[in-house]
Amino acid sequence: MSMQSKVNENLLTAGLRTTRYGLALNILWIGRLKFEDYEVENIRPLVTSSPIFSPLVDKFGERKIARAIGAAEIAIGSLIAAKQISPRASAVGSLAAVGMFATTLSFLATTPEAWQERRREPRLSLAGQFLLKDIVFLGASLVTAAESLQAARACRLDQRSDQTRMPARWSPAR
Repeated sequence: MSMQSKVNENLLTAGLRTTRYGLALNILWIGRLKFEDYEVENIRPLVTSSPIFSPLVDKFGERKIARAIGAAEIAIGSLIAAKQISPRASAVGSLAAVGMFATTLSFLATTPEAWQERRREPRLSLAGQFLLKDIVFLGASLVTAAESLQAARACRLDQRSDQTRMPARWSPAR
């Protein structure tokens, strides 16, 4: 292997690990914040304007919805980080994160506060700019899902090859 190939491989490995654990840390941290009252206030315009969440807010209240979202985010972040233990579970967490970030990006369309008013052309407000970062998180979730699924497949193939190398079980003649 050439020196340049080794450097590229090391950069890719470092990038994937940074992406995975940075994504997991961000999701865990954001999930933890959903248990703080000020974060319930921060997400109010997003969830009350959302056709998905507004009926749930009406039924359960903002605080319970925020805490349920937080618990889901903590679970998702933990699963993403668990790749070394269970690549399959990590893939599930990453795919759940894809859904989560697709949902938060939908807030750009459903939340009036995401856009600056009194402008001829559409311009994102601070809330909209905050949501826009989720495009990067969505991409990171897709990358970590693919990497986890690849690792899970490799584990399955290794297990199959181990089984073919094992001697057949001895069974007494009847």
